[in-house]
Amino acid sequence: MTLQFSLATAAPETAATACILLGVYEQGVLTSAAARVDGAIGGAIKRQVESGDITGKAGSTTLIYAPAGIAAKRVLVVGLGAQKGFDAARYQKVAIEAARALGKLPLTEAVSYLTGVEVPGRDAGWRVRTAALAADHVAYRYTATVKPRDKNAPPELATLAFAADIGAESGLAQARGIAEGVRFARELANLPPNLCTPAYIADQAEAFAEAHAQVSCTVLDHVEMEKQGFGSLLAVARGSANKPKLIALQYRGGAEGAAPYALIGKGITFDTGGISLKPGPGMEEMKFDMGGAAGMLGAFVAAVEMGLKLNLVCVVPAAENMPDGDSYRPGDVLTSLSGQTIEVLNTDAEGRLILCDALTYTVRTFQPQAMVDAATLTGACVIALGKHASGLFSKHDDLAAELLAAGEHTLDRAWRLPLWDDYQVQLDSGFADVANIGGKSAGAITAACFLARFVEGQRWAHLDIAGTAWDEGRKGSATGRPVALLAQWLLDRES
Repeated sequence: MTLQFSLATAAPETAATACILLGVYEQGVLTSAAARVDGAIGGAIKRQVESGDITGKAGSTTLIYAPAGIAAKRVLVVGLGAQKGFDAARYQKVAIEAARALGKLPLTEAVSYLTGVEVPGRDAGWRVRTAALAADHVAYRYTATVKPRDKNAPPELATLAFAADIGAESGLAQARGIAEGVRFARELANLPPNLCTPAYIADQAEAFAEAHAQVSCTVLDHVEMEKQGFGSLLAVARGSANKPKLIALQYRGGAEGAAPYALIGKGITFDTGGISLKPGPGMEEMKFDMGGAAGMLGAFVAAVEMGLKLNLVCVVPAAENMPDGDSYRPGDVLTSLSGQTIEVLNTDAEGRLILCDALTYTVRTFQPQAMVDAATLTGACVIALGKHASGLFSKHDDLAAELLAAGEHTLDRAWRLPLWDDYQVQLDSGFADVANIGGKSAGAITAACFLARFVEGQRWAHLDIAGTAWDEGRKGSATGRPVALLAQWLLDRES
């Protein structure tokens, strides 16, 4: 079930709904909406503040049942933290915790007045969009391979309204489109690898194209890629019974003939490491190695659902990296689609090998005005930046600035790392034009440097999302990043 969003204009004390959400700062400072409700219910909120039951700590929640004097059946009081220093990141945190608390209640509807809280530098449209995306993220449930929900379970939240005037409608419309893209990305990445194969991703892309008049889809199979010379991508796929696919979606929302923007996503549907086999513990998480493909497809979906007035392509090289008698080996020399030869030093550095051919194909086929790739590329990026920021690499300062700004706006942040030619020497090979790894040091940087060799002269950026694409652990789930960042980047390009 998809959570539905709307705007509400009723005063908080007159909103006839199952629950209203109100904010309270630390030191007992009530927001204007909370103060109005407090007056209508005889000071019940202030009394709980004075007793210490409501602390105002950021993200804390307190429920007041059946308060007399207002139309709502419940009041969920949400802590905002200290009033001084309240910022966008705190607002997002509060919105997430409020949605979690709301999701535990047996109700189907609610109205949030947290969108009336002032956030420095952010307008009502941003507040509504951020709150809606937070609620949608919390409401997402993976069900594809899980037995149906208990019929006797309490009802779940189905509709959530946000208090704001009609001027915030654009923010709500953006939230609906971005949420659709995030859900698309999360569902694709969460599927088990025996279901989410390269062919399955291709099928999903074709189905999306068929449902949208302005979208077309081209899928190259291994036979066609062999004819065209995708030597690097095909080498990675050789060890798997699941044949690779090269998927290209086109959205024509802009002027006819205008150069498109391009999104390219790494689609390794399962990564064993190949002959350079990974350790067994945690290998099940390698179903998420197509997180770049999922994220780029999700961003594409978001752009289409928002009806952006621009031309856009999304290219996904999809393959499995498996050990087999026909697998490619350390020591092999591959000839990429660009004609550059690559010495394989480690078969577990396969993402860059499928991406380099996809980048070459994108440039030749679509001549984009700017291109961004995303990939769960290196453990080194996780060590450098952890789970909070994606790694950003580009030789184009203006493009890097655009992406960083989009990340700050959406709080789907990236951090720029160097892409200096100084690092290229680590990729020197005595047997090919380039080696596929650059040694132990600066692993995320040398991976980006490898890709840079295939986009010379192009306006290009690389996002390493190895740390941000999913949450680790047995119950870890795909995050849907960097859909929000890229959706905002595309929104900014439209304007």
